[in-house]
Amino acid sequence: MKKIFTSESVAIGHPDKVADQIADAILDEVLKQDPLARSAIEVTVSTGDVSIFGELSTKAYVNVRKIATNTIKNIGYVEPQLGFTYDSVNIENKIVEQSPEISTAVNQADDDPDQIGAGDQGIIYGYADNETDDYIPLALQLAHKLMKQLKTVRESADSASYLRPDGKGEVSIEYGDDDKPERIAAVVLSAQHIEGLELEDLRERISRDVIAPVLPTDLVDENTKFFINPSGLWSLGGPQADSGLTGRKIIVDTYGGAAHHGGGAFSGKDATKVDRSGAYYARYVAKNLVAAGVADKLEIQVGYAIGVARPVSINVDTFGTETVSLDKIDAIVEQLFDFRPLAIINQLDLRRPIYLQTAAFGHFGRSDLDLPWEKLDQVSKIQALIAN
Repeated sequence: MKKIFTSESVAIGHPDKVADQIADAILDEVLKQDPLARSAIEVTVSTGDVSIFGELSTKAYVNVRKIATNTIKNIGYVEPQLGFTYDSVNIENKIVEQSPEISTAVNQADDDPDQIGAGDQGIIYGYADNETDDYIPLALQLAHKLMKQLKTVRESADSASYLRPDGKGEVSIEYGDDDKPERIAAVVLSAQHIEGLELEDLRERISRDVIAPVLPTDLVDENTKFFINPSGLWSLGGPQADSGLTGRKIIVDTYGGAAHHGGGAFSGKDATKVDRSGAYYARYVAKNLVAAGVADKLEIQVGYAIGVARPVSINVDTFGTETVSLDKIDAIVEQLFDFRPLAIINQLDLRRPIYLQTAAFGHFGRSDLDLPWEKLDQVSKIQALIAN
Protein backbone atom coordinates (compact mmCIF):
# COMPACT_ATOMS: atom_id res chain seq x y z
CA MET A 1 0.00 0.00 0.00
CA LYS A 2 1.32 3.44 -0.91
CA LYS A 3 1.88 6.04 1.79
CA ILE A 4 3.04 9.65 2.00
CA PHE A 5 5.46 10.84 4.68
CA THR A 6 6.28 14.52 5.35
CA SER A 7 9.16 16.21 7.16
CA GLU A 8 9.93 19.89 7.70
CA SER A 9 12.94 22.07 8.31
CA VAL A 10 13.32 25.75 9.15
CA ALA A 11 15.72 28.47 8.07
CA ILE A 12 18.69 29.71 10.04
CA GLY A 13 16.75 32.89 10.83
CA HIS A 14 13.64 31.21 12.20
CA PRO A 15 13.04 32.59 15.73
CA ASP A 16 13.40 29.19 17.43
CA LYS A 17 16.65 28.57 15.58
CA VAL A 18 17.96 32.02 16.51
CA ALA A 19 17.44 31.01 20.15
CA ASP A 20 19.15 27.62 19.62
CA GLN A 21 22.15 29.23 17.95
CA ILE A 22 22.63 31.80 20.70
CA ALA A 23 22.50 29.05 23.36
CA ASP A 24 25.05 26.87 21.55
CA ALA A 25 27.29 29.84 20.72
CA ILE A 26 27.52 30.60 24.44
CA LEU A 27 28.16 26.93 25.23
CA ASP A 28 30.97 26.73 22.66
CA GLU A 29 32.70 29.83 24.02
CA VAL A 30 32.49 28.42 27.56
CA LEU A 31 33.90 25.04 26.48
CA LYS A 32 36.88 26.73 24.82
CA GLN A 33 37.99 27.84 28.30
CA ASP A 34 36.44 25.17 30.51
CA PRO A 35 35.75 21.74 28.99
CA LEU A 36 34.28 20.55 32.31
CA ALA A 37 31.63 23.27 32.45
CA ARG A 38 28.05 22.32 33.26
CA SER A 39 25.53 24.10 31.08
CA ALA A 40 21.77 24.14 30.56
CA ILE A 41 21.26 27.49 28.86
CA GLU A 42 17.86 28.57 27.57
CA VAL A 43 17.11 31.52 25.31
CA THR A 44 13.97 33.35 24.24
CA VAL A 45 13.80 35.92 21.47
CA SER A 46 10.95 38.30 20.67
CA THR A 47 10.34 41.79 19.32
CA GLY A 48 13.48 43.73 20.25
CA ASP A 49 14.45 41.37 23.08
CA VAL A 50 16.72 38.43 23.87
CA SER A 51 16.47 36.79 27.28
CA ILE A 52 19.19 34.33 28.28
CA PHE A 53 18.59 32.20 31.35
CA GLY A 54 19.07 28.68 32.71
CA GLU A 55 22.04 27.18 34.53
CA LEU A 56 25.79 27.48 34.06
CA SER A 57 28.60 26.32 36.36
CA THR A 58 32.03 27.16 34.99
CA LYS A 59 35.43 28.69 35.64
CA ALA A 60 35.23 30.47 32.28
CA TYR A 61 34.33 34.08 31.71
CA VAL A 62 32.49 34.90 28.51
CA ASN A 63 30.79 38.06 27.32
CA VAL A 64 27.26 36.74 26.90
CA ARG A 65 25.94 39.93 25.32
CA LYS A 66 28.71 40.03 22.72
CA ILE A 67 28.23 36.36 21.84
CA ALA A 68 24.50 36.90 21.40
CA THR A 69 24.87 40.00 19.22
CA ASN A 70 27.58 38.38 17.06
CA THR A 71 25.38 35.33 16.55
CA ILE A 72 22.41 37.47 15.52
CA LYS A 73 24.66 39.39 13.13
CA ASN A 74 26.05 36.21 11.57
CA ILE A 75 22.54 34.88 11.04
CA GLY A 76 21.77 37.97 8.99
CA TYR A 77 19.68 40.24 11.16
CA VAL A 78 21.56 43.41 10.22
CA GLU A 79 19.10 45.66 8.38
CA PRO A 80 17.00 48.19 10.33
CA GLN A 81 13.95 47.19 8.29
CA LEU A 82 14.04 43.78 9.98
CA GLY A 83 13.14 45.36 13.33
CA PHE A 84 15.13 42.74 15.24
CA THR A 85 18.83 43.49 14.60
CA TYR A 86 22.11 42.68 16.34
CA ASP A 87 22.81 46.32 17.19
CA SER A 88 19.35 47.21 18.49
CA VAL A 89 18.12 44.28 20.61
CA ASN A 90 17.84 44.45 24.38
CA ILE A 91 19.71 41.49 25.90
CA GLU A 92 19.01 40.26 29.42
CA ASN A 93 21.37 37.79 31.09
CA LYS A 94 19.56 35.80 33.79
CA ILE A 95 21.87 32.77 33.95
CA VAL A 96 22.28 31.19 37.41
CA GLU A 97 24.63 28.53 38.79
CA GLN A 98 23.65 24.89 38.44
CA SER A 99 21.79 23.33 41.35
CA PRO A 100 24.34 21.80 43.78
CA GLU A 101 22.16 18.70 44.17
CA ILE A 102 22.30 18.02 40.42
CA SER A 103 26.01 18.79 40.34
CA THR A 104 26.70 16.32 43.17
CA ALA A 105 24.75 13.59 41.38
CA VAL A 106 26.85 14.05 38.25
CA ASN A 107 30.29 14.84 39.70
CA GLN A 108 31.00 11.86 41.91
CA ALA A 109 34.28 10.96 40.21
CA ASP A 110 35.62 12.57 37.06
CA ASP A 111 37.57 9.54 35.84
CA ASP A 112 35.25 6.62 36.61
CA PRO A 113 32.45 5.94 34.10
CA ASP A 114 30.51 4.08 36.78
CA GLN A 115 30.55 7.14 39.03
CA ILE A 116 29.53 9.86 36.56
CA GLY A 117 25.76 9.73 36.62
CA ALA A 118 23.29 10.99 34.05
CA GLY A 119 22.52 14.70 34.43
CA ASP A 120 18.82 13.97 34.55
CA GLN A 121 16.34 11.16 34.24
CA GLY A 122 14.70 10.64 30.87
CA ILE A 123 14.36 8.59 27.74
CA ILE A 124 16.25 9.25 24.53
CA TYR A 125 16.03 7.80 21.04
CA GLY A 126 18.44 7.13 18.22
CA TYR A 127 17.39 6.26 14.68
CA ALA A 128 18.81 5.46 11.27
CA ASP A 129 17.52 4.08 7.98
CA ASN A 130 19.14 3.28 4.65
CA GLU A 131 16.82 5.50 2.63
CA THR A 132 19.62 8.00 1.90
CA ASP A 133 23.41 8.09 2.02
CA ASP A 134 23.08 10.17 5.18
CA TYR A 135 20.99 7.45 6.87
CA ILE A 136 18.06 9.79 7.49
CA PRO A 137 14.63 9.90 5.80
CA LEU A 138 14.60 11.40 2.31
CA ALA A 139 11.85 13.91 3.19
CA LEU A 140 13.96 15.32 6.03
CA GLN A 141 17.16 15.35 3.98
CA LEU A 142 15.49 17.35 1.20
CA ALA A 143 13.78 19.74 3.64
CA HIS A 144 17.16 20.54 5.22
CA LYS A 145 18.73 20.99 1.77
CA LEU A 146 16.03 23.48 0.82
CA MET A 147 16.78 25.55 3.91
CA LYS A 148 20.51 25.44 3.26
CA GLN A 149 19.89 26.57 -0.32
CA LEU A 150 17.69 29.39 0.97
CA LYS A 151 20.67 30.59 3.03
CA THR A 152 23.08 30.18 0.08
CA VAL A 153 20.89 32.24 -2.24
CA ARG A 154 20.37 34.95 0.39
CA GLU A 155 24.12 35.24 0.99
CA SER A 156 25.14 34.96 -2.66
CA ALA A 157 27.59 37.48 -4.07
CA ASP A 158 25.08 39.21 -6.35
CA SER A 159 23.24 40.02 -3.14
CA ALA A 160 20.79 42.37 -4.32
CA SER A 161 19.27 39.32 -2.66
CA TYR A 162 15.54 39.37 -2.39
CA LEU A 163 15.52 36.99 0.57
CA ARG A 164 15.67 37.62 4.32
CA PRO A 165 16.72 35.23 7.12
CA ASP A 166 13.43 33.57 8.13
CA GLY A 167 11.82 30.65 6.32
CA LYS A 168 10.30 27.19 6.54
CA GLY A 169 10.23 24.19 4.22
CA GLU A 170 8.39 20.91 4.01
CA VAL A 171 8.74 17.89 1.70
CA SER A 172 6.28 15.01 1.25
CA ILE A 173 7.54 11.71 -0.18
CA GLU A 174 5.28 9.04 -1.63
CA TYR A 175 6.36 5.45 -1.04
CA GLY A 176 5.60 2.42 -3.16
CA ASP A 177 4.44 -1.00 -2.08
CA ASP A 178 8.07 -1.95 -1.34
CA ASP A 179 8.30 0.94 1.17
CA LYS A 180 10.87 2.72 -1.00
CA PRO A 181 10.64 6.39 -2.06
CA GLU A 182 8.81 6.60 -5.35
CA ARG A 183 8.16 10.30 -5.97
CA ILE A 184 7.95 13.73 -4.37
CA ALA A 185 4.28 14.35 -3.70
CA ALA A 186 4.49 17.94 -2.46
CA VAL A 187 6.88 20.74 -1.53
CA VAL A 188 5.99 23.65 0.74
CA LEU A 189 8.37 26.58 1.04
CA SER A 190 7.74 29.91 2.73
CA ALA A 191 10.53 32.48 2.55
CA GLN A 192 10.82 35.90 4.14
CA HIS A 193 11.69 38.52 1.52
CA ILE A 194 12.29 42.21 0.93
CA GLU A 195 9.42 44.62 0.45
CA GLY A 196 8.14 45.63 -2.95
CA LEU A 197 8.05 42.24 -4.70
CA GLU A 198 5.20 40.89 -6.76
CA LEU A 199 4.01 37.53 -5.46
CA GLU A 200 4.26 35.67 -8.77
CA ASP A 201 7.75 37.04 -9.39
CA LEU A 202 8.80 35.90 -5.91
CA ARG A 203 7.41 32.43 -6.51
CA GLU A 204 9.21 32.13 -9.84
CA ARG A 205 12.52 33.20 -8.27
CA ILE A 206 12.23 30.77 -5.36
CA SER A 207 11.27 27.95 -7.71
CA ARG A 208 14.30 28.68 -9.92
CA ASP A 209 16.90 29.58 -7.28
CA VAL A 210 15.98 27.46 -4.27
CA ILE A 211 13.81 24.51 -5.22
CA ALA A 212 15.09 23.46 -8.65
CA PRO A 213 18.76 23.05 -7.60
CA VAL A 214 17.79 20.77 -4.69
CA LEU A 215 15.09 18.34 -5.79
CA PRO A 216 16.07 15.11 -7.61
CA THR A 217 14.48 15.49 -11.04
CA ASP A 218 13.65 11.78 -11.28
CA LEU A 219 11.36 12.11 -8.27
CA VAL A 220 9.45 15.13 -9.58
CA ASP A 221 6.53 14.56 -11.95
CA GLU A 222 3.57 16.44 -13.36
CA ASN A 223 1.55 15.66 -10.24
CA THR A 224 4.08 17.02 -7.75
CA LYS A 225 2.45 19.95 -5.95
CA PHE A 226 4.36 23.11 -5.09
CA PHE A 227 3.21 25.59 -2.45
CA ILE A 228 5.53 28.62 -2.51
CA ASN A 229 4.65 31.30 0.02
CA PRO A 230 1.13 29.89 0.01
CA SER A 231 -0.15 32.56 2.41
CA GLY A 232 1.16 35.34 0.14
CA LEU A 233 3.85 37.98 0.60
CA TRP A 234 5.93 37.77 3.79
CA SER A 235 8.33 40.64 4.44
CA LEU A 236 7.96 40.89 8.24
CA GLY A 237 9.41 37.78 9.86
CA GLY A 238 11.94 36.55 12.38
CA PRO A 239 11.75 37.49 16.06
CA GLN A 240 10.16 40.83 15.14
CA ALA A 241 7.04 38.95 14.05
CA ASP A 242 7.12 35.83 16.23
CA SER A 243 8.79 34.72 19.46
CA GLY A 244 11.42 32.00 19.57
CA LEU A 245 12.57 29.54 22.22
CA THR A 246 15.39 27.00 22.55
CA GLY A 247 14.34 23.41 22.04
CA ARG A 248 11.09 24.06 20.22
CA LYS A 249 12.24 22.44 16.98
CA ILE A 250 13.22 19.04 18.37
CA ILE A 251 11.68 17.11 15.47
CA VAL A 252 13.52 19.27 12.93
CA ASP A 253 16.70 18.69 14.96
CA THR A 254 16.33 14.90 14.94
CA TYR A 255 14.50 12.63 12.48
CA GLY A 256 11.68 14.66 11.00
CA GLY A 257 8.99 12.62 12.71
CA ALA A 258 10.23 9.24 11.47
CA ALA A 259 11.26 8.17 14.98
CA HIS A 260 10.06 8.69 18.53
CA HIS A 261 11.40 11.54 20.66
CA GLY A 262 11.94 11.57 24.41
CA GLY A 263 11.18 15.29 24.68
CA GLY A 264 14.60 16.60 25.70
CA ALA A 265 16.20 19.29 23.56
CA PHE A 266 19.89 19.71 22.66
CA SER A 267 21.00 23.32 22.36
CA GLY A 268 22.69 24.98 25.33
CA LYS A 269 23.35 21.68 27.16
CA ASP A 270 26.76 20.23 27.92
CA ALA A 271 27.52 16.57 27.35
CA THR A 272 26.71 15.38 30.89
CA LYS A 273 23.08 15.97 29.88
CA VAL A 274 21.99 12.69 28.31
CA ASP A 275 19.24 14.58 26.50
CA ARG A 276 22.12 15.57 24.25
CA SER A 277 25.00 13.10 24.62
CA GLY A 278 22.78 10.04 25.02
CA ALA A 279 20.73 10.98 21.95
CA TYR A 280 23.93 11.53 19.97
CA TYR A 281 25.27 8.16 21.04
CA ALA A 282 22.02 6.37 20.28
CA ARG A 283 22.17 7.84 16.77
CA TYR A 284 25.79 6.68 16.47
CA VAL A 285 24.82 3.14 17.44
CA ALA A 286 21.75 3.03 15.19
CA LYS A 287 23.63 4.43 12.19
CA ASN A 288 26.50 1.97 12.50
CA LEU A 289 24.10 -0.96 12.86
CA VAL A 290 22.10 0.02 9.76
CA ALA A 291 25.27 0.71 7.78
CA ALA A 292 26.50 -2.77 8.77
CA GLY A 293 23.35 -4.26 7.28
CA VAL A 294 21.58 -5.59 10.36
CA ALA A 295 18.33 -3.80 9.36
CA ASP A 296 16.93 -1.32 6.85
CA LYS A 297 15.74 0.93 9.67
CA LEU A 298 16.44 0.83 13.37
CA GLU A 299 15.44 2.78 16.46
CA ILE A 300 17.01 2.55 19.91
CA GLN A 301 15.34 3.74 23.11
CA VAL A 302 17.51 4.27 26.19
CA GLY A 303 16.23 5.11 29.67
CA TYR A 304 18.32 6.92 32.30
CA ALA A 305 17.97 7.74 36.01
CA ILE A 306 19.51 10.95 37.37
CA GLY A 307 22.84 10.35 39.05
CA VAL A 308 23.06 6.74 37.78
CA ALA A 309 25.61 5.90 35.11
CA ARG A 310 24.23 2.76 33.55
CA PRO A 311 20.95 2.99 31.62
CA VAL A 312 17.91 1.47 33.27
CA SER A 313 16.82 0.12 29.87
CA ILE A 314 17.89 -0.28 26.24
CA ASN A 315 15.37 -1.34 23.61
CA VAL A 316 16.01 -1.93 19.90
CA ASP A 317 13.22 -1.85 17.29
CA THR A 318 13.92 -2.76 13.66
CA PHE A 319 10.31 -2.40 12.43
CA GLY A 320 10.49 -5.91 11.01
CA THR A 321 13.40 -5.05 8.67
CA GLU A 322 16.14 -6.98 10.48
CA THR A 323 18.47 -9.31 8.54
CA VAL A 324 19.78 -11.04 11.68
CA SER A 325 17.93 -12.04 14.81
CA LEU A 326 16.92 -9.40 17.33
CA ASP A 327 18.75 -11.40 20.01
CA LYS A 328 21.91 -11.11 17.93
CA ILE A 329 21.44 -7.35 17.52
CA ASP A 330 20.90 -6.94 21.28
CA ALA A 331 24.08 -8.93 21.94
CA ILE A 332 26.08 -6.76 19.53
CA VAL A 333 24.82 -3.58 21.20
CA GLU A 334 25.73 -4.93 24.62
CA GLN A 335 29.19 -6.05 23.54
CA LEU A 336 30.28 -3.03 21.46
CA PHE A 337 28.57 0.04 22.90
CA ASP A 338 28.81 1.70 26.30
CA PHE A 339 25.93 4.05 27.14
CA ARG A 340 27.35 5.41 30.41
CA PRO A 341 27.64 9.22 30.16
CA LEU A 342 31.40 9.49 30.74
CA ALA A 343 32.07 6.64 28.32
CA ILE A 344 29.99 8.46 25.70
CA ILE A 345 31.79 11.75 26.37
CA ASN A 346 35.20 10.11 26.04
CA GLN A 347 34.41 7.98 22.99
CA LEU A 348 32.85 10.85 21.04
CA ASP A 349 35.11 13.56 22.51
CA LEU A 350 32.16 15.77 23.43
CA ARG A 351 33.88 18.32 25.68
CA ARG A 352 34.78 20.47 22.69
CA PRO A 353 33.22 23.59 21.15
CA ILE A 354 31.47 21.79 18.28
CA TYR A 355 27.84 22.59 18.97
CA LEU A 356 26.96 25.90 17.30
CA GLN A 357 27.32 24.29 13.87
CA THR A 358 24.58 21.80 14.77
CA ALA A 359 22.03 24.42 15.88
CA ALA A 360 20.52 24.78 12.40
CA PHE A 361 19.74 22.23 9.66
CA GLY A 362 19.63 19.23 12.00
CA HIS A 363 22.01 17.36 14.28
CA PHE A 364 21.97 14.12 12.28
CA GLY A 365 22.70 13.16 8.70
CA ARG A 366 25.18 16.04 8.47
CA SER A 367 27.62 14.92 5.80
CA ASP A 368 28.67 18.58 5.52
CA LEU A 369 30.14 18.49 9.05
CA ASP A 370 32.69 16.31 10.83
CA LEU A 371 30.53 15.16 13.74
CA PRO A 372 31.75 12.23 15.86
CA TRP A 373 28.31 10.65 16.25
CA GLU A 374 27.98 10.47 12.46
CA LYS A 375 31.14 8.38 11.98
CA LEU A 376 30.80 4.82 10.65
CA ASP A 377 33.80 3.44 12.54
CA GLN A 378 32.04 0.45 14.12
CA VAL A 379 30.69 -1.15 10.93
CA SER A 380 33.50 -3.67 10.42
CA LYS A 381 33.32 -4.74 14.08
CA ILE A 382 29.57 -5.26 13.82
CA GLN A 383 29.93 -7.28 10.63
CA ALA A 384 32.61 -9.42 12.23
CA LEU A 385 30.29 -10.19 15.15
CA ILE A 386 27.47 -11.04 12.71
CA ALA A 387 29.73 -13.50 10.92
CA ASN A 388 30.65 -15.34 14.13
